[in-house]
Amino acid sequence: MNDPTERIVEIRPRRFRRYPEYKDAGVEWLEQIPAHWEIERLGLAVSGCQNGVWGEEADGTYITVCVRVADFDRVQFRVSLDRPTMRSIEPRKFETHRLEKEDLLLEKSGGGEKQPVGAVVIYEHGECAVCSNFVARMPVANGYHPRYLVYLHAALYAAGINTRSIKQSIGIQNLDSTSYLNESVGFPKEREQRTIAEFLDRETAKIDGLVARKERLIELLQEKRTALITRAVTRGLDPKAPMKVSGVEWLGEIPTHWEVRPLKSISDLQTGLTLGKIYKTEAMTTRPYLRVANVQDGYLALDDIAEVEVPVREVSRFELQAGDVLMTEGGDFDKLGRGHVWNEQLAQCLHQNHIFAVRPRRDALTSHFLALVMSSAYGRAYFTATSKQSTNLASTNSTKLRNLAVPLPGLDDQVVITRWTVHETAKIDSLIGKVRQAINHLKEFRTALISAAVTGKIDVRGEVS
Repeated sequence: MNDPTERIVEIRPRRFRRYPEYKDAGVEWLEQIPAHWEIERLGLAVSGCQNGVWGEEADGTYITVCVRVADFDRVQFRVSLDRPTMRSIEPRKFETHRLEKEDLLLEKSGGGEKQPVGAVVIYEHGECAVCSNFVARMPVANGYHPRYLVYLHAALYAAGINTRSIKQSIGIQNLDSTSYLNESVGFPKEREQRTIAEFLDRETAKIDGLVARKERLIELLQEKRTALITRAVTRGLDPKAPMKVSGVEWLGEIPTHWEVRPLKSISDLQTGLTLGKIYKTEAMTTRPYLRVANVQDGYLALDDIAEVEVPVREVSRFELQAGDVLMTEGGDFDKLGRGHVWNEQLAQCLHQNHIFAVRPRRDALTSHFLALVMSSAYGRAYFTATSKQSTNLASTNSTKLRNLAVPLPGLDDQVVITRWTVHETAKIDSLIGKVRQAINHLKEFRTALISAAVTGKIDVRGEVS
């Protein structure tokens, strides 16, 4: 395995030539198009826009695949059938709604503030299928290339053109497909569309390969980070220190001068408030409180803090104190057991009952050392093995948390180990940050390249043999 700290190569996007001649598009967002392209209504490129069908629960008859918005691969602009939804579709409806290979699928309902409705993907599978009632089927018209069209729709989506046709309803967004398909765009002839699509298929595949390698690099760096923390909090910093058997599963050997003690003997555990409880007439106060959404993987997300009204007499039971180590009761496997030290980022803040606040006893345990133990491979192994599991989620409880066996050096050693670990992990975190920045640049370049090619800002006709 290569060292994950390998050099991070800067991205140097290629320069592409422009078309020899342009003309005014007469469309504000397009400005100019190549002189031989034609402005047409987007809807002319498809022979229809038919809403899908949801059918009935799969009961053993007339079972078929039903493509949902959840099956949209928004990076490759394709349908993914890794986890197909099966529905019972009556034969006559199936025949009028069945998908053909290279149909375009338009997301008509769904979306949200960060991901507006209106994405378009291409159906390239041979399986018999329909699309759901939140999706519309758009067969490609003669004279247009399907893969080019899906790149064109991706460029429109990235530019926010779809948002002009969004009708907001309660809970979800709805796209006015008639309005959207009335947008004006520039089209080359089909042969040039095919050339542009082939170019983009090739170039985006290269970019995606680079992104995948950098994402793998992040995984290696994170593994290195976890290994560094684990060694520090279970074996100390002196590689020559004499060791002894800890007697604890998943922990192995520890330095001979360390102890192993259950968390309940060196800390107090505070559970949080239960929401929705109705109180009778008494003095009340409003306080900010932490939800599970605020305790993320490796950091606290404090940009969206809710408030709750509680009796004055109960505030002290649920109020966080500086040095508390926060842990969520449940969530994804990789988040369970992570410790976050509360440094009074918000004054007089409470926490809900799905977040535990562990309060170390200062004569035995420091908050930051405990947080490191909980984020080590040992801590993860303990919480994963003792958790209640379902699909990709896991949950623990206060009893299991209190029984966590903590490898315990002296207080001075805890401070030294914490300082060294923070210093070393900061180097790795800096590298991870640089790689993530490189990934973001690649993704931005990918989006810009697609837009430039399908709007005629660059001439790629000589790029495809």
